Amino acid sequence: MRARLPLFVLCLLVTQGLGAPRGEGAAPGRLSVHDAKVRPLLATMTLEEKIGQMTQPDQQFLKDERDVEAYFLGSLLSGGDSDPKTNSLADWTEMVERFQARTANTRLRIPLLYGVDAVHGHSNVLGAVIFPHNVGLGATRDSALVEEVSRITAKEVRATAVNWTFAPCVAVPRDERWGRTYEGFAEDPKLVAELGEAAVRGLQGRDLADPLRVLACAKHYVGDGGTEYGTGRVDERGARSPLDRGDVRMDEAALRRIHLPGYVAAIEAGVGSIMPSYSSWNGVKCSGSRRLLTEILKEELGFEGFLISDYDAIDELPGDYRSDIRESINAGMDMVMVPQKYREFFATLKSLVEDGEVPMARIDDAVTRILRVKAAMGLLDEGRSLQADRQLQESFGSAEHRAVARRAVRQSLVLLKNDKRTLPLSRTAARIHVAGEAADDLGRQCGGWTITWQGKTGAVTSGTTVLAAIRSAAAGTAEVTFSKDGRGAAGASVGVVVVGEAPYAEWFGDREDLSLSPEDRAAIATVRQAGIPVVVVLLSGRPLVVTDVLPQAEAFVAAWLPGTEGQGVADVLFGDHAPTGRLPFSWPRSTAQLPLNVGDAAYDPLFPYGFGLTY
Repeated sequence: MRARLPLFVLCLLVTQGLGAPRGEGAAPGRLSVHDAKVRPLLATMTLEEKIGQMTQPDQQFLKDERDVEAYFLGSLLSGGDSDPKTNSLADWTEMVERFQARTANTRLRIPLLYGVDAVHGHSNVLGAVIFPHNVGLGATRDSALVEEVSRITAKEVRATAVNWTFAPCVAVPRDERWGRTYEGFAEDPKLVAELGEAAVRGLQGRDLADPLRVLACAKHYVGDGGTEYGTGRVDERGARSPLDRGDVRMDEAALRRIHLPGYVAAIEAGVGSIMPSYSSWNGVKCSGSRRLLTEILKEELGFEGFLISDYDAIDELPGDYRSDIRESINAGMDMVMVPQKYREFFATLKSLVEDGEVPMARIDDAVTRILRVKAAMGLLDEGRSLQADRQLQESFGSAEHRAVARRAVRQSLVLLKNDKRTLPLSRTAARIHVAGEAADDLGRQCGGWTITWQGKTGAVTSGTTVLAAIRSAAAGTAEVTFSKDGRGAAGASVGVVVVGEAPYAEWFGDREDLSLSPEDRAAIATVRQAGIPVVVVLLSGRPLVVTDVLPQAEAFVAAWLPGTEGQGVADVLFGDHAPTGRLPFSWPRSTAQLPLNVGDAAYDPLFPYGFGLTY
């Protein structure tokens, strides 16, 4: 029995002929080469089918799974805590394939784009390799490594049938009090552009139809790293919204010089989607700015993909829900992330079009952009598999993938101090005493956006802690002892104190005081009192204020948020690999100095941008 062909396939056969070329070998940025495939499909679509393509709910808030077909949905996402019954590889695969299969019940049978925040590996899934966050990758200065990290991330994402990640973040963080600082590569726009472009190449490859790659999303357009502290909206209870919802106060020339280069580079690399920011530029929300979304991004820079709003970002616009939708869509937003209110969004946008408040031409432009990306990915091709490649699951979390992560960790470490050649550690030492709450805590190593949105302490997934790595590296030679508070260090040859931030993500990571915790300070002091050389390893998503504790350590290493492969830290501590990382951010002497960036008139950091010692 012959299978029924989708209506859009029949349209293509008529207009292009069987076996027409897909535009292979086209430059990555020219997505419009697929418009010959998209136009006849668009011509057959009803208004409801078009709006469905523009609507993205979160799967956990679907009121009925049949809404996938009832609302002709073009996309779903899993937000930071939106998971299947467990976070296993098998359950993720089953969930995504189940939703994807529902599109076969629609008239046009257009597949879903399924998006996740795979921002440092496929970090929602148990057993995935968790790479260093971008702050650590920025310290490597290695674009080839960033591309390889992103290529492996794409393979592990594809192993679960997911085809879209909301990465890379090409923000240029200019104030370390911002809780998303670790999502940025550096304070320098040039380095951000270089590494962001490499990440896009690694995720998407040269051809979006490559089944080993995923759709990338450059975010958060534009200036999210430049919001001024204290400019967020104050709610009726007096609580201020997080820094990434604040205001960027600078002229257009400065915005272009500091915050735009990452997007120019991403577009040149062929990025298929871009996510506008929660933040404002001189009081106007980016998600409602026609100047930013249409005039600069689409018309001037020639971006041919589609724009996807951030999570509930449309609610950040002033006014009621109807005016928010009208303002954002008319400004140039193409797909709207409406995790819970998708039915209300669908009905409201339909009403706005019917009442002439949103032109049909704007709807057609948005849907054309979405469909041309789907065409480029091969999702509109007859016979395209929508299931996960089971062969990819064989390499999911593999030793080969972890070896790349381990290399990324050791290249990311920045040696800030090394008096008396305390490092590298000697394997012939009689005893090494390890201390600190972060020493044996995989969750602290990984940080936020790991299994859960905010991350959590403890054994969040599979990997190797710094303590376990030190024990493995010293096995059969030096004795390794451990205490969280530093007690028991007396008589040891050297003390290694691992300190740092508890996990956090956006919103909850904003901090006005960047000092070490009392527990961390006490652990360093206790080991110091034992009268032995002290090595401090700092796990953090940003430079912290360490001016007062630095004199208590002979050696000090910034290890950022290294992820699951703690062996990379031990590789450097024991001298198997010399440290090569260089600071991606200027290191402040005090919080009062912030914001502090290279090029400032009164630039006086504790350690300057680009600093890094070696052996």
